[in-house]
Amino acid sequence: MQVAGIHHVSAITANADKNHDFFTRILGMRLVKKSVNQDNPSSYHLFYADAVGTPGTDMTYFDIPMAGRTYPGVTSISNTGFRIPSIEALDYWLERFREFNVPHGEITERFGRETVEFQDFEGSRLMLVVDDGTGIGYGVPWTKASVPEEFAIRGLGPVRLTVRKAPRTAQVLTEILGFSQIGTYAPEVEGQPEISVFSTGEGGPGGEIHLEERADLPPERPGRGSVHHVAFRVKTFEEYDKWNEYLRSNGFQTSGEVDRYYFKAIYFREPNGILFELSTDGPGFATDEASDALGEKVALPPFLEPRRSEIEASLRPLEINQ
Repeated sequence: MQVAGIHHVSAITANADKNHDFFTRILGMRLVKKSVNQDNPSSYHLFYADAVGTPGTDMTYFDIPMAGRTYPGVTSISNTGFRIPSIEALDYWLERFREFNVPHGEITERFGRETVEFQDFEGSRLMLVVDDGTGIGYGVPWTKASVPEEFAIRGLGPVRLTVRKAPRTAQVLTEILGFSQIGTYAPEVEGQPEISVFSTGEGGPGGEIHLEERADLPPERPGRGSVHHVAFRVKTFEEYDKWNEYLRSNGFQTSGEVDRYYFKAIYFREPNGILFELSTDGPGFATDEASDALGEKVALPPFLEPRRSEIEASLRPLEINQ
């Protein structure tokens, strides 16, 4: 059994309007689905991706207006990478971050690649990474944003996990999910262990987890800007049908098979407490909307459609421009 790479990363925002502005206007990503939290349909769930919602390009946010601040620590998904195609693109983004007053660091080499860390207005911990596209392929750049196509974000990855006991998470990555450890690089904090790199699928940043062990941090107290879970790609429904039994036979308590309509999912926690999801590549976001109209209206899965009037009445209006 092996997952094929990063599928999506889901985080929390306390201000959906500003969140939409940041990811569409500043980062140039496309809002491919304006939906609701299926477990709490009184709040939004916003999906940002490439032009067509390719699996592996999708950063999502649950809208929780009362979310407090995040206190970083272990048991966390502590950084989400966004792939760009060249060092010239990285130079472009540095200038853009300065123009829009986006907090950011300088160019830093991590695992042999040029990277720049940055944050959104709520402190989401994000990173640009130069990816030559030789591993897991690029998404389709969204060309109707103000970011030139040659500099546009191409997809997600790598994703960094910060944990108390790294070997326990490493064992799940390698023995359960099919990752291979391919190397290490210097820690972010002097005196801490090196950060381990695990790869799956066709490789490259879109198939990587970077595992950081920190003995000096308390558990994270999540809030706005924190990441709720990371999802890994399951390419076919045939593979998906085997995963739940496989996980349970290896001692994991799972959510069971959950149909999210745009993909099918299974949730479980690894031993350090981070929430993992396995998600199918299909059916995809164009299931209920034309590809040229993605994200333009509130989209509901069929089981919530009979409650549309009630749900839309409970949602606060969003000030978002297409």
